[in-house]
Amino acid sequence: MKVIQIIDSLNAGGAERVAVNIANELADNDIESFICTTRKEGILKDNIRSNVKYLFLSKKGRFDIMAIKTLRLYIKTHKIDIIHAHSSSFFIAILVKLFQPKLKVIWHDHYGNSEFLNERPIKILKLVSKKFNHILAVNTILKSWAELNLNVKNVSYIPNFVDINLNEEGDTKLSGNNSKRIVCLANLRPQKDHITLLNAIKKVFDQFSDWSLHLIGKDFSDEYSKELKTIMKKLNLDENVYIYGSRKDIYKILLQCDIGVLSSKSEGLPLSLLEYGLAKLPVIVTDVGQCKEVISSNKLGRIVEANNEDVLSEAIIKLIKDRELMRTLGNNLYSHISKQFGKDSIVKSIIKIYKEVLC
Repeated sequence: MKVIQIIDSLNAGGAERVAVNIANELADNDIESFICTTRKEGILKDNIRSNVKYLFLSKKGRFDIMAIKTLRLYIKTHKIDIIHAHSSSFFIAILVKLFQPKLKVIWHDHYGNSEFLNERPIKILKLVSKKFNHILAVNTILKSWAELNLNVKNVSYIPNFVDINLNEEGDTKLSGNNSKRIVCLANLRPQKDHITLLNAIKKVFDQFSDWSLHLIGKDFSDEYSKELKTIMKKLNLDENVYIYGSRKDIYKILLQCDIGVLSSKSEGLPLSLLEYGLAKLPVIVTDVGQCKEVISSNKLGRIVEANNEDVLSEAIIKLIKDRELMRTLGNNLYSHISKQFGKDSIVKSIIKIYKEVLC
């Protein structure tokens, strides 16, 4: 069995990290594993293990003939059986399949705005979905949506998984006081709703001015980024809120923090939440996507209403006031994630689907 993961970039996003994680784990399970990034390389390239073969296409547009030919020849030369296409990379996968009909295509749906699926463009996706052999969805909402809207019989819910990388590069030193750091691991995108988080954190800092907030994730330097920085200045948060951009040493960063927060308007099953758990952080997350599947009780963390700065600030303040609760929640979540979202069982499920597709 030979499998290639295809992803548009290697920026530090959720879909990108899943693609790299799967490629690495397949190689460690004696499957010849490949990964192709179509448009951009990025910070996650260094996370690809040496036993995974790598291809970069530098694709310039949807119908980049040279990129399509390069991928087609690469797949033919290496006798690859399965294309595992992540997010929007399904399009080039289907174009290659048109020339090599025996290829199996599995599409992995990571759509982050699963709370707003009525706004999702569907025309092209529905048309090409006839060529998919299987769909993997990162949450049950997306699974149900695919079953209702796309032309595929086989759809499976496969939760995301994370793994601690003790050999990750980088040595980021966080600012602020030790034992008084809140972290939000999320690219600076509107769906992550850092605006509500900043308004909530202002209320927290009015009571606990020695605490700090650390935003880890790609800064696209766009209008949303500018708006966040304007709000920071308006709320006088410049000395307590720090923006770091993308970082390679996520686990090392999380070990320097005390509370993990996600304030998203929409999610799938966020890798950040799983990573918080593996770092034994107590977490506060909004009730979107599959977050409640992970934080299934108050013994594991706190679920709050999205887009509500008051309930978010109250939840953070309650944790700050109770160190023992913070430790208990962090330890409980670590145990839960290790058992329910461990890589071994999830990778076995993916490999089983590969085998079924090839039958």
